[in-house]
Amino acid sequence: MSRTDYKRRDFLKAVGLGAASLTLSGCTGPNSSIFGKPGKSPNILFAIADDWSWPYAGIAGDKVVKTPTFDRVARQGGMFTNAFVTAPSCTPSRGSILTGQWHWRLEQGANLYGTLPAKFDVYPDLLEKAGYHVGFTRKGWGPGRVNPSGRKRNPAGPRYENFTQFLKARPEAAPFCFWFGSNDPHRNYKWQSGVNSGMKLENVVVPPCLPDSEKVRTDICDYFWEVQRFDREVGELLKILEEKGELDSTFVVITGDNGMPFPRCKSNLYDLGTHVPLAVRWGRKIRPGRVVDDFISLTDLAPTFLELAGLKPPKEMTGRSFLDILTSRRAGRVDPKRDKVFTGKERHAWVRKNGLGYPMRAVRTYDFLYIRNFKPHRWAAGDPPSYGDIDYGDPNNLTPTKEYMMKHRTDPKVGTLFHLGFEKRPAEELYDLRKDPGQLHNLADTPEYSHVKATLAAALMAELATTGDPRVLGKGDVFDKYPYYGPKPKWLKNTSTKLD
Repeated sequence: MSRTDYKRRDFLKAVGLGAASLTLSGCTGPNSSIFGKPGKSPNILFAIADDWSWPYAGIAGDKVVKTPTFDRVARQGGMFTNAFVTAPSCTPSRGSILTGQWHWRLEQGANLYGTLPAKFDVYPDLLEKAGYHVGFTRKGWGPGRVNPSGRKRNPAGPRYENFTQFLKARPEAAPFCFWFGSNDPHRNYKWQSGVNSGMKLENVVVPPCLPDSEKVRTDICDYFWEVQRFDREVGELLKILEEKGELDSTFVVITGDNGMPFPRCKSNLYDLGTHVPLAVRWGRKIRPGRVVDDFISLTDLAPTFLELAGLKPPKEMTGRSFLDILTSRRAGRVDPKRDKVFTGKERHAWVRKNGLGYPMRAVRTYDFLYIRNFKPHRWAAGDPPSYGDIDYGDPNNLTPTKEYMMKHRTDPKVGTLFHLGFEKRPAEELYDLRKDPGQLHNLADTPEYSHVKATLAAALMAELATTGDPRVLGKGDVFDKYPYYGPKPKWLKNTSTKLD
């Protein structure tokens, strides 16, 4: 069984639950008296990893990485098998989570190392106005600059040194909304940290887009080691809440901001770039052990948090609250309208001449992935020889998997994967996930798939037009003109400012 074919029955088996777990009494709605006074809003604990791909959690089927905290939250609440970020890049992904909007609506917020204009409401501000104590630690919104946005603080709220300090600052009886932004499992990794911790290379299942070698397996184990550190630290937060008697009155969310930092993963619209773990726990409000296959965009978190607080999401939010799914009796596919999700990307790192991005949009259904590359003449992974959208790597200091693929690109076993991960791509890509879950065989020009391609392309363009994406309104070059506030590599030669 492939990792992308993980089924509901396997989850129930993993958590030790059977059909009986789906026949518990119904859950009441938000703001009920189940935790105390009628109308009391729940606390919200949002834990977000940096570069964590599905399915790299123990309960999701991986045999190497150990994630007891995530597994616990999934067992005691619910797990979503089809949760997707809106962009496979930190800044726009986090901006979308905070605003509840597609990143292409956020102007400079659509790019890495941009800014998030103050005109876009963010849920921490809205909750704070409603009486919530809000704040974050470590990585909130970003990377980017706050000052040019017109904001006085990070969009994730005021910064605190840690969760304990945040709780001490909470006004008495106020509900809280806390953002725990780990820097794990972002690179760089300590070489062989995974193996030295006891992980076995022979147990690693290498993704289809990567070559199978000892170096690559070791690199993946090092990635897993940081996933485990994130999971352990989230567990420490839950312990604090348990000791205070507030865990069951807290809406706990654990997820990631984009995929793993490996070739054809992060900064790409394939599943390993956009598909992330998502588990939610909320005391007795959520039926334990449920696994939901509906598509969830992380833009749906903001309206969900607002609904928890009894607030109506602003009309500008394109995300939809999934509180109804969380509190329903059903598992599997719950809402037939949640049958697809949209993703996209503009400029990630400064890795092409003039700082040009690689604009693309995609629609993902249960059976297919359709990608539209708007500038196929550009290098998808960044200009050679650095291919900097892969790990933003200095060509003189490459990360292990990237180095291995570049060094062995003439090896027949590596060459095809190198081409897929590093070189230019066609304007359209279509993958049949039933036959090709690893998304390696582009069927966009295959006649028998012409109807599927046309249908998905139409659905994608309709969503982009409806939500005002500059890319389909003839104004897409604006994304390449926005300031870039991050480091610009010395090895990339910049010429004119002409756009193409």
